[in-house]
Amino acid sequence: MPRNRLGIPSASAAVVVAMLVALPSHAGTCTSPTACPTTTTAVVTAPGGLTISVPASPVSLGSGAPGTQISKHLGSTTVTDQRAVLTATWTASASATNFTTGGNTISNSAVLYWSGTATATTGTGTFVPGQANAAAAQSLNVSRTAFSKTIGSGDNSATWNPTIVVNIPALAGSGTYTGTVSQSVV
Repeated sequence: MPRNRLGIPSASAAVVVAMLVALPSHAGTCTSPTACPTTTTAVVTAPGGLTISVPASPVSLGSGAPGTQISKHLGSTTVTDQRAVLTATWTASASATNFTTGGNTISNSAVLYWSGTATATTGTGTFVPGQANAAAAQSLNVSRTAFSKTIGSGDNSATWNPTIVVNIPALAGSGTYTGTVSQSVV
C-alpha cells in the first residue's frame, strides 16, 4: 500500500482529512461583514376557541292580542373568537322552534329575527349583520345568518342585540306560549 510523507497509508490519510473537514463549526462564529443568524421560535397559544354567549333564559317578549305583533330585543349576543388564526372568519346563525301553549301553536315561520348592527366589536376585520334593520327581518323556521365576520385575522369579538318579532295569528288562543330561539357559531 502506498504511504504518504508521514508514513501513513494514503487511504487512512484521506479519512483523517475528511474527519477534520467535517467537524461542525461554532454556530455563533461568522466572518465580518457577514450577519450571523440564529434561528429562534416563539409559541403563541390560543387561550380559547370560538364561542357564543346568549341571553339567559327565560326572556319575556311581552304580550299581544290575536292578529297583532309583539317585538322586543332578545338581549346581547356575543361571539368571541380566541382561536388566534390568520383567517379569523365565522358565521353566527339563529333558528327557533314553534311557540306552544297547551294545544295551541304559533308556527316558527311567524317568529322573525333581525340582528341589527353591532353594539361593540374588537379586533380587525369586517363584521356583517345578518339583518341590519326591521325591514330585513327573517322568519326563524330555518337557520338564518345572524351575524358574520368575513375578513380579518387574530382574536376578535362582536356583540349585537337582536330583535324577535312574533306575528300572533288571528285565531291564536290565549295563554303563555313558549318557544326556543337558538343561536350558534361556526
